[in-house]
Amino acid sequence: MNFKVEGKPVFAYTADHELAPKKPTLVFVHGAGLDHSVFALQSRYFGYHGWNVLALDLPGHGRSAGPPIPSIEALADWVLEVLKHVKIQKPGVIGHSMGSLIALEYAARHAAERIALIGTAYPMKVSEAFLEAARNNQHAAFDMETIWGHAPQVPLGGNPNPGMWMYGDTLARLHRLAPGVLYNDLKACNDYSGGLESAAKVRCPALFILGRRDVMTPPKASQSLSQALKNSRTVTLESSGHSLMAEAPDATLDALTEFFPREADL
Repeated sequence: MNFKVEGKPVFAYTADHELAPKKPTLVFVHGAGLDHSVFALQSRYFGYHGWNVLALDLPGHGRSAGPPIPSIEALADWVLEVLKHVKIQKPGVIGHSMGSLIALEYAARHAAERIALIGTAYPMKVSEAFLEAARNNQHAAFDMETIWGHAPQVPLGGNPNPGMWMYGDTLARLHRLAPGVLYNDLKACNDYSGGLESAAKVRCPALFILGRRDVMTPPKASQSLSQALKNSRTVTLESSGHSLMAEAPDATLDALTEFFPREADL
């Protein structure tokens, strides 16, 4: 789906379906340097099982025009502008990594039915070496995101998706970025400081989906956030690292379908 928000082109995957006013809606928000395609299995499933789906490309990512937006708070407000444009008022929001902070902030500021936070942490601090490499547009930043973004067993094969090369898949997305976009995203995560205050404002149910082998946002790093959210529960996937939608696609989908059980009439 192609449209314009504030005069700039935006793309969202909708499972090739028109948005229907009577159906519930799920918004998928990707992480730093990525795009809507990281939710390929999950967004497609919901889109073909009675839901409106909007898997967004954030500004400066995928097929959405830049420049990138420099703060989590402003990104949450941009998501609201998208939803105003398509006339959706109270969606469920699913976010991965940086997208999980956007989902949290969206629910604190605007109306959300439920939120799912995948591979999340608060605070979401980024190492100085990672920030510096991204600031200088060095390929090392892509390598750090790719290697740290997957569990250690990923290079050894045994992918649950036959024929998929997870490292190559991530690198391909990163190589499509304009210079400065990855740094923008990492800095937004690193600078975000209002997570606990925002969590206290959230009234809808929240689901955490965490990877036991995640070295970027290890499960223990989400504890303060889960405690601050009044109505939350956690699913931990034992074999997964940070890229849960690719490393444990079926288990991630199972957790989401249990949390978002309602289907619209087809």
